[in-house]
This record gives sequence, C-alpha cells and structure tokens, in this order.
Amino acid sequence: MTPAQLAAALRAALLNAVEDGTLALDPAQVPAQVHLERPRQREHGDWATNVALQLAKPAGTNPRALATDLAARLSSTPGVAAVEIAGPGFLNIRLDTAAAGELARTIVEQGPAYGRGDSLAGQSVNLEFVSANPTGPLHIGGVRWAAVGDSLARVLTAAGARVEREYYFNDHGAQIDRFARSLLARARGLEAPEDGYGGQYISDIADRVIADAAAAGEPDPRTLDDAEATEAFRRRGVDLMFDEIKASLADFGVHFDVYFHEDALHSSGAVDRAVARLRAAGHIYEQDGATWLRTTDFGDDKDRVVIKSDGEAAYIAGDIAYYLDKRERGFDRVVIMLGADHHGYIGRMMAVCAAFGDTPRVNLEILIGQLVNLVKDGEPVRMSKRAGTVVTIDDLVDAVGVDAARYSLVRSSYDTSIDLDLDLLAKATNENPVFYVQYAHARTVNVARNAAAAGVRRADGFDASLLDHESEAVLLGQLAELPRVVEQAATVREPHRVARYLEELAGAYHKWYDQRRVTPFGDEEVSDVHRTRLWLNDATTQVLATGLGLLGVSAPERM
Repeated sequence: MTPAQLAAALRAALLNAVEDGTLALDPAQVPAQVHLERPRQREHGDWATNVALQLAKPAGTNPRALATDLAARLSSTPGVAAVEIAGPGFLNIRLDTAAAGELARTIVEQGPAYGRGDSLAGQSVNLEFVSANPTGPLHIGGVRWAAVGDSLARVLTAAGARVEREYYFNDHGAQIDRFARSLLARARGLEAPEDGYGGQYISDIADRVIADAAAAGEPDPRTLDDAEATEAFRRRGVDLMFDEIKASLADFGVHFDVYFHEDALHSSGAVDRAVARLRAAGHIYEQDGATWLRTTDFGDDKDRVVIKSDGEAAYIAGDIAYYLDKRERGFDRVVIMLGADHHGYIGRMMAVCAAFGDTPRVNLEILIGQLVNLVKDGEPVRMSKRAGTVVTIDDLVDAVGVDAARYSLVRSSYDTSIDLDLDLLAKATNENPVFYVQYAHARTVNVARNAAAAGVRRADGFDASLLDHESEAVLLGQLAELPRVVEQAATVREPHRVARYLEELAGAYHKWYDQRRVTPFGDEEVSDVHRTRLWLNDATTQVLATGLGLLGVSAPERM
C-alpha cells in the first residue's frame, strides 16, 4: 500500500462519516488530500495523521472521539494491520507486512514515474536564475544558483508544473561599458580603467576580438578612434564572454530555454508600454522633471523614479517591463533567484507586482541566496588564477568534478551561507555526501548483477509478506517518502530536501544490505525470499536514480 492509497482510504472513511451523519461537515470541508507523515519513532507505526485534530473543531466534536471513529472505520481496510490513537487525537497506522512490501513492486513497475505528481499541475512557472552579467566568468555565487535553479526546475516539473528556465542577459548599462573599456585598454597595453575589470580572461578575450577582426578582413579595432574601438570590443567581447558562460553552464549540466536580452526591453518599446499601463492605472506621477511610480501605496519604503529628468530610463524601468513581459507571455508564476546583495530589490518589485494588479509572493516570488565559501587544506580559497578576483565555475569543477559540485551546492538551503571543503568533496569515502549516495546506487546495481549471475530473477516470484525484517520496514518507509519529498520541495522551493532525503535513503539501504542477502549463500537454493528482496533492491535503485536526477547528478553503476 502506497501513502497515496492510504490517504485515499482515510478520505473515504471521512466521507463515509459525513454521509452517515457521524461527522457534521459538508463533504467540501473534507480535505482533498489527507496529510500523512512518518512517525519519528518506528514503534509508533508506519504512518501518522492529525486529520482528526484538524476537523474536530469545525465539526463541533472532540478530536479523540473523531479519531476513535476513524480508527474503527480504517481498521477494516485491507492492508491496515492496526490503528492506534495517541495523545489528543493523533492516529498511528500500522500496515501489515504484505501491504507495506507491495510498495517495492509498485516502484519497479512505475519506474521513473514513481515520485512524480500533479500537485502543481496547471501552473506555468517562469524561473529566472544565474543571469550573471557577461563581464567575466561565472563566479561561485552564480554557480550556486546554477545548481539550485536547475534542480528547482526539475523538482517543479516533477510536481506537474510547466517550467521555463530563463537567463536574463544584461547587455544594457554601465557594467557593459566598463567591460568594453577594459578590453580596449588591455588590447592597447594600457592599465584597466579604475572602475574596470581585471584578470587574465580580459587579455584572452581582447586577443580573440583582435584575431576575429583579422580573420574577417576587418580593421584592427585597436586602430579605430576611441568610440568606434570601444563599440567594437563591446559588441564582440560581450558575445565571446557570454559564449564562455554558456559553455561552462552546459558542461555543468545547466541549459536554458530562453536567453532574454535586457536591451530588447528598451529597443522594443516594452518600457514605454509598461509605464503607460501603470499610468492608466493611476500609479504614475510627474515630479521634478522625472516620472515616478508610487510604490509606497504597495508597501515600498519610498516611491521610485522610472524615467529620470534627463529622459533616460532608470534601472527599475527595465525590471517593470520585464515582469510585465513575463506575465504577458502567459506565466502565472514568476520566480526570480538573486544573490545575497539584492535584499533591497524585494520590496520595490513586490510593489511593482501589486501595481499591476497581481498578488505579491504568488504571481512573483524572489528567492535570495547566500554566500559560498571554499576551503582547501583548512584555508579559504579566495582567488582564481584566470579571473583574478573570484573563484569561477570552472575552478570548482576542476577541483571536485560536476557531480560533487552540484550536489554540495544544492544539499543546503539556498538562504544559508555554506562552506565547501574541497578536500572532503574529492574523497571517495562515506564522509563525502555525494559519494555516499552515489555509492548506494552503484551498490544496488552490483547486487542486481550478482543476483542475475546466481539465477535470481524478479519475474519468477514476489511475495511481499516475506519483507518482514525491521531493516526492510525502514527501507520501505524511506522509499515511500519520495512523492511527499518531491511535492514539498517543489511547494516551498527547496530542492535541498531531495538531497537530504537521498542521504537518509542511502543510509537505510546500506543497513539493509548489511543484514539481508539477495543472492543465495553457500548451497542455499534460490527462493521467493531472494526474488522478493531483489524487487526491494531494484526499487531502491530506481528511487536513488530518480532523486539524483532531480539534482542533476549522475547515478553511476560502478564506483
């Protein structure tokens, strides 16, 4: 029996109680999904629910009395061994061995579909992450968003949402100008501007701009006047830098559906249209020669200048137009992932959301990530040889590999700072979390190989009642959790829940492996015990592979 089947049985019991008048509720008040959770102490049963506590007050009854009635109704459900009442009205439910063990067959038969759900079905999500300016290699903060954002997109999709990954390409503004001037200065053998960019990558890109111009039969851009030369280095340099970023992200397993150019918002008239719409809604006013958005009406600490007195669009103008553009493209959820220095951005953008008639933190969500610190040999790693001032995505991958990098960046909540120990992540030991989980998967595959060699075949038999050892109950309980973990991770936007779940599952599997054999020992004959355990082993293979896939991490078959 799966948790979904047990929840359905509980809901049926509640509806029966409503129908016969025992429970004074309207059928619409019965929750569509009864919440179940694993008891903290195994002796309390397989599943627990507080649904009697939730419904007793609106029904005008005592929680324990309602729990007693539900226990009696549920105890006759096939597969339920016992229902106990705890405290003021909690229900602790114990499944019989056969019902619990059936989950192994369910998982194997469902394959990759197991764990996927429809809790977010019908939601269209635009997920914007990374969006680093193309003025240098992707640094470690952006790498964290690459790992977390891509994993979140996978989790949201697994929960039924339609997700579009979007990269906001900042090709408009002062940072790009400084980048172009830095390239030109380096090409001419001069020091970078005081507010410019340094690092070996600037020399590399400047050299490529010159080489590309020569290959195309164009004039050496260094010989052009300053304005033309700056434009030449800007135009080609930005493309080269962004190509590098995209290549690094692709090597990291991260791909985007849309690369949206900031400049398009200004050149297409999107900014003017957004301002006009807000003006028509009465939220725009003129003061001191500038155009203002009255964001204080929606909780912001001050009103914001949208068009400056010189006629130039303020930075927020692009943000306003960009949000509206996403909504007009049909996305009902706009999720933006930003770095730790963007807290001040939240209030103004939630005000913009409200000014358009939308609901802040529903139609618009802003996730703020915290810093990543790298440690090697007990000392902080502060500088990249190539970038000069920051540690880049390529530095991290070179040090520990893609799998360890992605897993380690995702396994902690994005809103907490993390220290990554490069020495630990390079170790092939159980201290290394990604190795611990991947090794569990490789071990399940090896068990299946050995079983096949010994003549143990799933197709020859399955008897769920034979999965009667404590370690099997624990492992089955962990396997049953995947759908709930995926749904929660998607709902609260926390893919790290998947990583922590996988570590618990790996631990349960390793303990089971130490206590139960899938292959016959010595002269022992192959029996349904071995075949049934193979089903459980292979169910674990599937769930580990699914979970690792949600994190964008490989599931190796040998280690």
